[in-house]
Amino acid sequence: MNILALETCTECCSAALFYQGELFEQREMTARGASDLILGMMDGLFEQAGADLSAIDAIAFGRGPGSFTGVRVGVGVAQGIAYARNLPVIPISSLAALAQDAADTLNFDKLAVAIDARMGEVYAAHYQREQGILKPMTAEQVCVANAVILPNDSGWHGVGTGWSTYQTELTQYYGDKIATINTAYYPQASAVIKLALIEAEAGHLLPAEKALPVYLRDNVAQTIAQRQKNDKT
Repeated sequence: MNILALETCTECCSAALFYQGELFEQREMTARGASDLILGMMDGLFEQAGADLSAIDAIAFGRGPGSFTGVRVGVGVAQGIAYARNLPVIPISSLAALAQDAADTLNFDKLAVAIDARMGEVYAAHYQREQGILKPMTAEQVCVANAVILPNDSGWHGVGTGWSTYQTELTQYYGDKIATINTAYYPQASAVIKLALIEAEAGHLLPAEKALPVYLRDNVAQTIAQRQKNDKT
C-alpha cells in the first residue's frame, strides 16, 4: 500500500511517503507556519519518488494531541486530500508516533512520553515495545506533571519536550521508575507511516469525514489572543 503521512502536531513539521516499498521523508523545525511548510514538503516527496497523488492509496496523519493550530493544519490537509481523491484516512496518535520513533532510534522498549502542552501541563502516555511495535500501557491524558498516571513497574525512559520543560517535576514524581531522559524527540511522519501500515493491514481505514482531531483539552475554543499567548507552535 502506498501511503502519504503528515505530522504537524508539534514544532517539528514532517511529511513522509511510503511508495512501492520505499520510504521518503522531509522534516523541519518551525515555531509557526506548518501550513506553509507541509504542502511544499509533499511536493518534494512526490518529486523524490517520481510519483504524484494519483498513486496514493491512503492518507495517514498525526491526529493529536499537540498544538491546537498544528493539529488542525494536519487534519485539515489530510481530510482535504482524502475528499478530493476519494481516499481513506488513517489517524495516528502523535504520542504513539513519538514513542515509536524514540523506540526505534534509542532501542528502548518502555517509553514514558510527555509533550509540553503549555499552560503548565503535559500530554502524556506510556508505551511498551512488543515485537518492534509500541503498545499503549496507559491512556493518553493532559495534566500537570505530578498527576500523570504512573505505570506500576520501573525501567521507563522519558522522551519528549515535556521532559525538558518539566524535568524537575517529572523526575521527582517518577522517582526510581524512570531510567533515562531524552528530550529531543518529536512525533515524526516516518513513525506515522510505520503505525499506519499496521492499521491498514488490520483493515482500519476510515472515510474522509472521520479525519478528526484529538485535543484532549476541553477548552480548545480559546480566543485568538489566548491561543497566541499559550500555543507557540
